[in-house]
Amino acid sequence: MELLPICYWTLLLLAPVLLAFLVYKIYFQKKREIPKNTVLLYQMGRGPHAPSVSPFPMKLETYLRMAKIPYMSDHSVTFSSKGKLPWMVYNGKPVADSQFCIEYLNKKLGINLNKAYADLDVSVGRAFQKMAEEEFYWTMCAVTFGEDLTEVKKVLPYKGIELWIKLTAIKHVVQKEMWGHGIGRHNSKEIWSIGERDLHAISTFLGKKKYFLGDEPSEVDCAMFAMLAMVKWNMPNTPHESLMKSKIDQLGSLL
Repeated sequence: MELLPICYWTLLLLAPVLLAFLVYKIYFQKKREIPKNTVLLYQMGRGPHAPSVSPFPMKLETYLRMAKIPYMSDHSVTFSSKGKLPWMVYNGKPVADSQFCIEYLNKKLGINLNKAYADLDVSVGRAFQKMAEEEFYWTMCAVTFGEDLTEVKKVLPYKGIELWIKLTAIKHVVQKEMWGHGIGRHNSKEIWSIGERDLHAISTFLGKKKYFLGDEPSEVDCAMFAMLAMVKWNMPNTPHESLMKSKIDQLGSLL
């Protein structure tokens, strides 16, 4: 008799638990009362040492604080219509993706965190942000969700069977996304060489500046703070953390 692949057995084992979780979400969770002009931020749980176990909720929450926008957090791990976290609801309108949330609020509320800088500076900041979010982030995922899951187990805010279920699901999704991105097709040494060069570039550009672009905070600081906070507090005993410690004179200003 032909055996089912391991991934199918995993899904079969997880199905009853996931079904029970969905029933709970639908029938037992109370609808939250959200004050007018207040963001309801859907995100993952808090980390033991950082505001989140993911950089993108940290980025969006940092933006909300910098822009002084009232918000409430929902840590029920309710995904957006795009199947992602974080996302938000503002005055009844759902907006998915951390960057789209920021751009929506900028336009809706007339917010400009980049007003202290010229367009050229803002453009350079955007380039660094995209390098961090679209490349450096994936090197972090490769290390965090590789063969050894010992350290990430200490960071995720779950215990027992819930930890096993969610870690199994997250690892499967992340590795699939890494393969689609392309970085998952490299070996660990090649992936680290990418992360190392990215962190060197960030450190070199930041130099002795107070904030990423200069003496005043800007929108890019939300993203860069989130990425560096992940390395410092959510990635213990990794090459990323070791290199960051050696660059703390430059990178520490954002933390």
